Amino acid sequence: MSGLGGLNKSEHGVVVGLVQLQLPVVRTPAELAAQTRRICELVGKARRNQGTMDLVVFPEYSLHGLSMDTAPEIMCTLDGPEVAAFRQACIDHLIWGCFSIMEANPGGNPYNSGLIIDDKGAIRLYYRKMHPWVPVEPWEPGNLGVPVCDGPNGSKLALLICHDGMLPEMAREAAYKGAEIILRTAGYTAPIRHAWRITNQANAFCNLAYTASVCMCGSDGTFDSMGEGMFCNFDGTVLAEGGGRADEIITAELRPDLVREARTGWGVENNIYQLYHRGYVAVRGGAQDFPYTYMQDMASGSYRLPWHDQVRVTDGSGFGFAPPLRAYQGPEAHPLVPQIPRTLNDT
Repeated sequence: MSGLGGLNKSEHGVVVGLVQLQLPVVRTPAELAAQTRRICELVGKARRNQGTMDLVVFPEYSLHGLSMDTAPEIMCTLDGPEVAAFRQACIDHLIWGCFSIMEANPGGNPYNSGLIIDDKGAIRLYYRKMHPWVPVEPWEPGNLGVPVCDGPNGSKLALLICHDGMLPEMAREAAYKGAEIILRTAGYTAPIRHAWRITNQANAFCNLAYTASVCMCGSDGTFDSMGEGMFCNFDGTVLAEGGGRADEIITAELRPDLVREARTGWGVENNIYQLYHRGYVAVRGGAQDFPYTYMQDMASGSYRLPWHDQVRVTDGSGFGFAPPLRAYQGPEAHPLVPQIPRTLNDT
C-alpha cells in the first residue's frame, strides 16, 4: 500500500514525491538561472501539494536538460549559486530535496552529480554518477562510490542516477550499505520504458528495498523524456506510478520499518543475505565463499568478456566525442567534501 499517496501518513512512514519535471533547454547562464528558479518553485509546489511530504525528488538533467553541453559557463559547483538556491528552498519549505547538477571538474570532463539536502539546508548525500550512459554521455566516471545517508523519519537513503540502475551491482551496493529507499533519477526517453520498469522492480525485490524512480518529462523540441515516476515495494510490486504529464508529482508513503522487518525476518527470498550464505540448510551458516568469476576478475584487474575483441563501440566517437587519452585515476576523496557547510549560515 502507499497510504493513498501519503495522504494518510503513518507513524513510521516516509512520504516521497517524484517530480516529472518538464524537460528544459539550458544553453546560457541566464537560462541556467531561470531553470534554478523553476526547480525552487516546484519545491514549493511539492510542499503545497502534500503537507505530509518528507522528500521531493527531481530527475537527472532537471537543471541542465539533455543537450550534453559541457560548456564551463553553465557547469555547477557545490558552493555555487544553484546549490545554494536548492538548499534555501528546502529550508523555506521545510522539506528534504534530491537534486541533479552537472558539476565542474578542473581535472577532466564534468561529473553528473546528485545531492540530497535536508530540511535545514544541509547536504546529507553527495554522489557522482558511477556509470554514465556510454557512448551517449560525456561525463567523468564517478569516483566517490555509492554513499548512503540518514533520511527523514529514521530512513536510510541512497541515490542511483539513470543508467546506474541497469547494473544490478549498483542497487546491491546501496542495500549492502544499509539503504532502505533507493532513489533513481533519470532523463530516459521512451525506448527505455520497458527496461526502466523491470529494473526498478528487480532492484527492489533482489535487495528487499523500496525503489523510487523518476525521469524528466515532455519534449525540448529534440528529445522526448517519458516521466513515468514509479515506486516499487520491497517485494517487487509497483505501489504507484505516473504517466507522461509534465510537472506532475507522483507520491507514495514508504515504510522503512517494514523493510527492516523483511530483511531480518524473511527466510525465503532473503536474497541479499543468502548471497553469502548459500545452502545454510545443508551446511552451518551456509557457504561463505567467493564463487563468482566476474567479481574475482574485477578485483584482480583481469575482467575480460569472452567476446571482448568483438565489441565494436568502446568510446563516444560515434556521438561526436573525441576518443579520450586520459586513464581513470581511481577513487579519491573530493577536496570539497569535508568543507561542505552544514547550514547556509556556515557559508
